[in-house]
Amino acid sequence: MKTNRLFIALVVLVLALLACQAISGGSSTEAPSVPSGDGGDTGGAEAPTAEDSSGGDSSTGSADFPMPSDATNVMELGADVLNFQTKSTLDESMAFYRDEFGGMGYKERDLLTVTSETTFSMVFDGHASGKALIVQGVDLGDGTTNISITMQDI
Repeated sequence: MKTNRLFIALVVLVLALLACQAISGGSSTEAPSVPSGDGGDTGGAEAPTAEDSSGGDSSTGSADFPMPSDATNVMELGADVLNFQTKSTLDESMAFYRDEFGGMGYKERDLLTVTSETTFSMVFDGHASGKALIVQGVDLGDGTTNISITMQDI
């Protein structure tokens, strides 16, 4: 029951983020170029953006959350929340985050993975802060998927 409430609350958060973006006229198709936030020396190079096709399959926002290379309408709400859209399907998005977070050493909490025809929710453990990474996707019905990533104590 607690999982269902969490899932519903996060879906409402995603829809609220979309509504806020629509009201503010957020139609940007470029991801902002931000430092990776890892504190390491990049030799003066900028962090890749979602539009940087030479930067590999993903780029990283200030919260160090990976994004597919086609991410658009990127919104960072504090250090612990990232929201964007992608042309990837729900299954492709789930596979992307399993690969990315798995490669970073995070473990998926299988009992909290929930999928339907139009949504998914996944939880990963292993972040240095002790917080869980929650990845949620919603099929917007127009060939795009909205992805929301949050770090929370659960």
